[in-house]
This record gives sequence, C-alpha cells and structure tokens, in this order.
Amino acid sequence: MFKAFFSFIIILFCGAFYVEVQAQVVAPVDNSIGIETTVNPDSSAPADKKVEEKDIMDVLGQLRKKSKRESFKLKEKKSGKILYSMVPAVGYTLSTGVVGLLSANAAFYLSDTATTNISSISTSFNYTQYNQITIPVIANIWTKDNGYNIIFDWRYFKYPQDTYGLGGHSLIANADRIDYSHIRMHQTVLKKVGGSLYMGIGYLLDYRWKIKEEGSNEDVSRYGLRPKSVSSGLVANILFDNRKNSINPIAGLYANARYRNNLTVLGSNTNWQSLVLELRKYVNFPRGSRNTLAFWDFNWLTLSGKPPYLDLPSTSWDPSNNTGRGYIQGRFRSPNMLYFETEYRFSLTQNGLLGGVVFGNAQSFSNWPTKKFDKVAPGVGLGIRVKINKASRTNIAIDYGFGANGSRGLFVNLGEVF
Repeated sequence: MFKAFFSFIIILFCGAFYVEVQAQVVAPVDNSIGIETTVNPDSSAPADKKVEEKDIMDVLGQLRKKSKRESFKLKEKKSGKILYSMVPAVGYTLSTGVVGLLSANAAFYLSDTATTNISSISTSFNYTQYNQITIPVIANIWTKDNGYNIIFDWRYFKYPQDTYGLGGHSLIANADRIDYSHIRMHQTVLKKVGGSLYMGIGYLLDYRWKIKEEGSNEDVSRYGLRPKSVSSGLVANILFDNRKNSINPIAGLYANARYRNNLTVLGSNTNWQSLVLELRKYVNFPRGSRNTLAFWDFNWLTLSGKPPYLDLPSTSWDPSNNTGRGYIQGRFRSPNMLYFETEYRFSLTQNGLLGGVVFGNAQSFSNWPTKKFDKVAPGVGLGIRVKINKASRTNIAIDYGFGANGSRGLFVNLGEVF
C-alpha cells in the first residue's frame, strides 16, 4: 500500500505539471474508437455563482500568490496553430505494478469554425515494474464542422503478463506467464450522417511475435498458442454520441457498434469475426447538481471463427483498458464477454476540487468450448477524484476495487474510467 500511496502522490503533482506546461488547455485522448472529446466543459453542468470552481493549479497558484495559467477558449482558436504539451507521470495498476511514463501531445484545429472539434496527436513511453513496455501513437483528427473523424491507434507492446485459462471458472492458482511483442495498427474513418450519428469503416491489424509460454496451462494448450499470430481485417462502425463533454459527462448517451471481419486474404492467420456493442448513459442526479449516475454496458462477442488466444475478449483489454475494476488485467478470457458497470460520481467540496465515486460491476465469460454463460464475477469499490483541469473537467481517478475470492487492488487513471 505504501507504493500505491506514493504513486498517487507523484501522479497528483505530475498531473498538476501537465496542466502547467501547456500554453493552452488540451483535453486528453480517449482511446476508444468513436467520437472524441472537445475541451468545452459540459454545457449542462450546473453553474455555482456562490463558490468558484477550483482545480489543482488554482491551489498551487494560491500557494505561489499568483497563477500564470491560461484557459483555452473556442473563440481564440486558429487553424494551423499547434499547441504542445509534455506529461511526466507515475501510476500503479495490479497488472503493471508501478509504471513511469513520459507523454507528449500536439493539438490543433483544421478549421476556424466554432463547430469543429480540436484535433490531437499524442505519444508516450511507458515502462513498468514488471519490465513491460508500451509505446502508443494516437491521432484523432476532426475535419471542418466535424464532417469526418479520422482515428489512428498505433501501439507497440513488449508485454509479459499472466493468463489464467478460459471461461468464468478459471483460477488464480492456474496463472501462466506469457511473454510477447505486439504491434497494434487500428485506423478508422467516421462520417457524420446527421446530428450526433456517425458511420464509418477502417482497417485493424494486431501482429504478435516471440510469443512464449513460460509455464503451463491446460486451457492454453487445448486452445493453442502459436509463436506468432496475425489478426488483419476490416471494421464497420456506427456511433451515436450526444455528450457535451466526453471527458467527464454529466448527461448524455454514447452508443457504438463495431463489427470486425478478419480475413486470410488480408494476412490474418484465420478468418474470424467479432462484434462489440457498447452503451454508456449519464444522468445528472440530483438534477442541477454536480453529481452523475453513470451506466456502462460493454459486450465483446466472437461471431464465428477462432481468434488467436491473445485476441480473445479479456478483462481490462477493452480499448480503454478499464473493464473489471477489482480484478487484475487478463483475469478472465473467453471468446465471449458480457460486462455491465454503474458508478455514482459526487462532489466532496463545493468548489469541485475533490470528488468521490462508488461503483459496482459484473463480468461474465462463456465457458469455452461451449458458449454457455453460467458464472458472474462481481466487483465493487470506491474512489476519490482530484480535479486537475476545471476547463475540461479532467480528474485524476484513484479507485480501490474488490472482486470475488479475495481479489482487490488500486487503480489509477488520468480521466474518468468511462
């Protein structure tokens, strides 16, 4: 717990540094495939005229007697101008231990029109206590009036990690270390078809090599684990998103369906198809407060074929790596995953600097080789939020989650979990 607490203190001040080094406020990138964030606060957020909202930089500014921070305003935006930032930070997760990272971000507008979202390109270098390396390059480009949204999610992983077998009945005692290198190249183009509705297509590649099983697991042996795997295919995407602020929504709906078709003619090891159905709903409760009741439904299904073992749906391997708080990443794995989570977010201070959450989730995996679901793994927990950017309403999220059979751990995020 001392390491976890120390990590929290470091990431808190690194988050403050993140805001300080920017000449303008830039929103962090959401790694999910879909509509990206703008830097506008949620227009539905309640206005408190009696208590001014504060964040970490306001607190540090008071300590220094003067704050030099500038806020980003849409009326000041200019196409072609690039805003740079650099982010050093330290965090902690169950699967990585202590992780150190250095991130860089460039943000810009492709149009001066008020309805055009900000575009961004970000990268980082992440190294963990367990010798894991992750290098992402993520681009989120908005054309004039948000007519098109072009998304790139490119990542390199050197990622030794335990697996526990398949299905909802896998046991911690069956932990099996698998080491591998992985290149992910996901790219999607979405076109606005009306209002908050977008449709698009893309190409997804997941290439893994030097896959080595360091122990032995019966499910891994039965399913098969090649020293190299390639999943290469097309994706069709339909999205509805009417959230005013997707960094930290107070109200709104996000609904996304993604169909992936991997084909041997495109280099995939096998032909296989998957479908992701995702729904997020946010309710301002009580109405007019800063509090939010949030719901998240995430279903990841294999429709046909046999995906490589490491491409199977798995705990916390969703695009944002956030499913299953209370369990270690990769704890459950199977061709089919059903997931639901709800969270209540509330203010602890009138100025919005500190907040809290309570959450509960449930995940269920089919019992390979059948498609039967007969066990649910519940998770519950609570956490605190520290506001590092009141303009974009970005928080540092520190949660402690509890799962079944003694599973528990600390989870730290920059931004909300969903």
